[in-house]
Amino acid sequence: MIRGIGWSGLVWSSLVAPGFSRTIWLILCFNRACLADCMVTNLPIYLDHNSTTPCDPRVVEAMLPFFNSAFGNAASRSHAFGWQAEEAVKCAREQVAKLIGAEPGEIVFTSGATESDNLALKGVFEMYAGKGNHIITCNIEHKAVLDSCKHIEKLGGEVSYLNVKENGLIDLAELEAAIRPQTILISIMYANNEIGTIMPMKEISAIARKHDVLLFSDAAQAVGKIPVDVNADGIDLLAISAHKMYGPKGVGALYVRRKNPRVRLTAQIDGGGHEKGMRSGTLNVPGIVGLGKACELCLVEMEEETVRLGSLRDKLENALLQMDDTHLNGSKGNRLPHTTNISFKHLESEALMMGFSKELAVSSGSACMSATPEPSYVLKALGLDDELAHSSLRFGIGRFNTEEEIDYAIEQVTKTVSRLRETNPLREMHKNG
Repeated sequence: MIRGIGWSGLVWSSLVAPGFSRTIWLILCFNRACLADCMVTNLPIYLDHNSTTPCDPRVVEAMLPFFNSAFGNAASRSHAFGWQAEEAVKCAREQVAKLIGAEPGEIVFTSGATESDNLALKGVFEMYAGKGNHIITCNIEHKAVLDSCKHIEKLGGEVSYLNVKENGLIDLAELEAAIRPQTILISIMYANNEIGTIMPMKEISAIARKHDVLLFSDAAQAVGKIPVDVNADGIDLLAISAHKMYGPKGVGALYVRRKNPRVRLTAQIDGGGHEKGMRSGTLNVPGIVGLGKACELCLVEMEEETVRLGSLRDKLENALLQMDDTHLNGSKGNRLPHTTNISFKHLESEALMMGFSKELAVSSGSACMSATPEPSYVLKALGLDDELAHSSLRFGIGRFNTEEEIDYAIEQVTKTVSRLRETNPLREMHKNG
């Protein structure tokens, strides 16, 4: 059978007619197969949805009017153009809040999760300086969190970096033991961007509440992919990014709890006092509308999409793990439905990606770290040695991927791994002892 087509698509018995030969039927079948094959091989196939996602066409459609006809400044209160923009922002704020179980007034629009991370960490550190100067985080956080913590340390703050277990989860007993009287914030990501591991946020929150410590979570990888409820999860601050959930780049949000407890922040950008004084700057109305629409779509489609993507992920993962010397990184059960991270022992991930770069788009880790030759610090934190960390690939399946594309990806990765291993002296040495 030609890849990507079932012969049942054209049935011989239904086409029997005077002058219609079986040869013509076979030609039609072949042409249809070729057409499907072309659809599958619209190359390269994108499997890096943890890095970014394509804008959903429905999101683009919602945004377009705000680039031209409805171009007003949302802060302009004296005419219809401003009112229209303000109303659009209000609607988007409601859409974002609804997705995470928050109130619209608790949503602060930013330029993305990196800015949200910076505002949450630095804003809390400055605002609560009278209470303490100690923050707890973990060693597999996104660089936006880790680098913000390093900056805080330079300002005299103290930061404890929790280690993770080989499944990518923190030890809750170690978290509680790290809390001091001076601890003002716990910062733990909701789901990891490289291995997809989902942290036990409710249990983490219970510890934070017990000790009267605020809880912040970078949820850029989780929101829109799995159910997130800031009240059920007990989260006080939460970072969101539009481009991780089929929205535009350059826009995100920070959830800031208003009661039980009320969280206060010191602004990191001074100016016109936008966003209740927490984030000055003219609002990116088209981007905010896009974020809102992306949240609305995720809320409606998440349940069905989770099942479909989980099935595709499992098909890809199970097929690749059939090969010798392959290893799944992170937690198998407690992770994002669309993510898998696999090590191919004795092979360099860069060589693998070069081997199928015209056919597949995948990554060896976080996009913001792709320029560095160092092995993934996330995989190293799991206990992988340099060789195994350098041999790992992350696959992120998305909304517009098809089963035919997954079949094709399996074929391409399997062929490339086999070809490279045939000429790899390290593997031969290992096999021969």
